[in-house]
Amino acid sequence: MLRTVDLRGQARPQDYRALVPRAAFDVEAALDVVRPICDDVAARGTDALLEYAERFDHVRPHHLRVPAVELERAAAELDPDLRRSFETAIARRRQVAETERGQTTADVTVAPGATIGVRQVPVDRVGLYVPGGLAPLSSSVIMNVVPAQVAGVGQIALASPPQAEFDGLPHPAILAVAHLLGVDEVYAVGGAQAIAMFAHGVPDLCAPVSLVTGPGNIYVTAAKRLLRGLVGIDSEAGPTEIAILADESADPAYVAADLISQAEHDPMAASVLVTDAPTLADAVRAEVATQVADARHRDRITTALSGEQSGIVLVDDLDQGIAVVDAYAAEHLEIQTRDAARVATRITNAGAIFIGGYSPVSLGDYCAGSTHVLPTAGCACHSSGLNVRSFQRSVHLIDYNRDALAEVAHAVEVFADAENLPAHGQAVSVRFGGRS
Repeated sequence: MLRTVDLRGQARPQDYRALVPRAAFDVEAALDVVRPICDDVAARGTDALLEYAERFDHVRPHHLRVPAVELERAAAELDPDLRRSFETAIARRRQVAETERGQTTADVTVAPGATIGVRQVPVDRVGLYVPGGLAPLSSSVIMNVVPAQVAGVGQIALASPPQAEFDGLPHPAILAVAHLLGVDEVYAVGGAQAIAMFAHGVPDLCAPVSLVTGPGNIYVTAAKRLLRGLVGIDSEAGPTEIAILADESADPAYVAADLISQAEHDPMAASVLVTDAPTLADAVRAEVATQVADARHRDRITTALSGEQSGIVLVDDLDQGIAVVDAYAAEHLEIQTRDAARVATRITNAGAIFIGGYSPVSLGDYCAGSTHVLPTAGCACHSSGLNVRSFQRSVHLIDYNRDALAEVAHAVEVFADAENLPAHGQAVSVRFGGRS
């Protein structure tokens, strides 16, 4: 497990992104699989959804839209400790989301009588996807719903795969969290067909949405790519990943546990340690072997840690380590070094940064208050995690009076003439008696 990539002595930061471990994730190839599914859902609606549930989820749901009584029952039957955990996660995520919302309106006076207003307008209706495969991610309900609610989204619909062991309903923990959050439009629909349902709408079942968010497998991601434009999407999520930047001060047991926790998600999950301390690397390998032996999902973890997407990257020093993790642009980046908070300020590219030995990624997955829907596959160099602004649009309101327009009329006419668009200039000059 955990192959070694030795970058010591290599001082070409432009090469780091290609050299560090990363999973292959061919969304383009999956498009050929999901295109006929999405087209079929658009054409046949409910009948297609039921047939795909039987084919892919091995159960035919009694109801594609989950009845409210099932949501209430799931919440009522929650283990009290689990309910308290859900409520803590909801409260902390909502508290952070309130700060993300920030100012919703602003006016800028660019000249007397010339005002540009900036208004943040919530998306009217969103579809939230919650995976239900190897791990039923009830936490993703919180991470999708809370920022959407704080943003002011009027209608929230949620889809998660039907489960044969729960009589064709999504996992009860997912239903329970939806109920705790006040979401009653829940569908027992999974995979690419759920994204197609949201994008196209299904008569007498689900109205189309304006935006689809939430992680999923490669077929969910391919469906989002295929239908982007018809519907907005948050991102194209690939396999989950963790990078840990650590020096000799790090506790190898903590580092190993955190690498393993991410590998537990999926055989394609990526776990990468970047360190300038070969002794730490050796100690982490030993800890990984010990901890994996006792893990419930050791087969899945072993596959992930042994894959090309995982490994230990040796660097000369902390400066090179920072350059490497910046090039990697990890979904989750842990800093386990001396003065970790200062090191974190030097990081440019990461979906979320976990500082010090007591801020593991699993904290962020559940109860930190941060989002866990984060950019993968190096996209953290240009994209942010799911937050309140993901569910809002920025609209400009242009309000000029006659004198303000007159002040810039000539500039507009000259600009329009330079672009060979004379009617644009005429649209201004006509207001002052001018004619072309």
